[in-house]
Amino acid sequence: RFRIESLVRCEGKTGVEMEALTAVSVAALTFYDMCKAIDREMEVVRIRLIEKRGGKSDFLAEPDSKS
Repeated sequence: RFRIESLVRCEGKTGVEMEALTAVSVAALTFYDMCKAIDREMEVVRIRLIEKRGGKSDFLAEPDSKS
């Protein structure tokens, strides 16, 4: 099991949630590609937004012990 986090900041008025989610997805898929020969049952799971500040609204995910 491993955890990937992405921190994205911008000066603009729009959010960068999609950029953060894309960064994590690409990192997870790269890791998967490098390790698939070792573990054929490996899965990429639980890609989600944890926190967002600024823009039209703020967001903070509920605490989750599985993160």
